[in-house]
Amino acid sequence: MTSPNPVPYVEHIGVTRQYWRDIILGVNDGLVSMLLLVAGVVGGGLDADQVLLTGVAGAIAGAVSMAAGEYLATKSQDQVLLAELDLERTHIAHYRDMEVDQIREMLTEMGVAPQDLDVVTTALSRDDETLLNAMKALEFGVVDTERRSPITAMVVSGLLFLGGSLSSVLPFLFVKETGVGLAWSAGFTAIGLYAVGVVKGTVTRSNRALSGLENLLIAGLGGVLAWWVGRLVGMGLS
Repeated sequence: MTSPNPVPYVEHIGVTRQYWRDIILGVNDGLVSMLLLVAGVVGGGLDADQVLLTGVAGAIAGAVSMAAGEYLATKSQDQVLLAELDLERTHIAHYRDMEVDQIREMLTEMGVAPQDLDVVTTALSRDDETLLNAMKALEFGVVDTERRSPITAMVVSGLLFLGGSLSSVLPFLFVKETGVGLAWSAGFTAIGLYAVGVVKGTVTRSNRALSGLENLLIAGLGGVLAWWVGRLVGMGLS
C-alpha cells in the first residue's frame, strides 16, 4: 500500500489567470491615482464640494481611459499575434524544413535529450496544424486558453478602477472639512491597498503581509508627494 503524498495537491488559478493583470492594475490604479488626485486638490486649497466634483470627474475619466486603453492594447496584441500566425502558416507552407529545424533547436534549448529529439520533433511536425500549434506555443509563447479577450479586459479594468476610486471620493459626500475628508480617504484607501496586496500575495503564493505592505508603502509615498505638490501650486497661485 502506497503512503499518502506529503505535499497537498493545489489547483491552478484556472481561466482567470490571464486577467489578473487587469484585476490588479484596475483596482490599484483606481485606489492610487484617485487618492493622489484628491490629496493634490486638497493640498491646493479646494473646498469639499470642489474636491468631490473633481473626484467624480476624475473617477469617470480614469475608468473610461483605463477601459479604452486595455481594450485597444489587448486587441492590438491579439492582432499582432494573428498576423504572426498568418506569416507562420506561409513559412510552414513554403519553408517547412526550416520550421522543423527551428522546432528541433527549441526542443534542444528546452533540454530534450538528444536520443529523444527525432521522436519528439516528428510528433510535433506530423502535419501542418500540429506544427503550427507547436510553433505558436514554443516560438510565440501562446496557447489559445491563455489569450485575453479585449472586451473582458476592458470591462474588468474599467469597473475595478471605478471600484478602487470610491475609497477616495465617497468621504467627501459626507464630510465638509477637507482635512477630515482626506484623512478618511487615506484610511479607506490604505485598507484597500493592503487588501489588494494580500489578494495578490494569495494568488502568487507569496508572503501576503509583505505584499500588502509593499502596495501600501508605494501609494503612501505617492500620496504625500501629491499633497505637497498641490500645496506648493496652491501657494503659488494665491
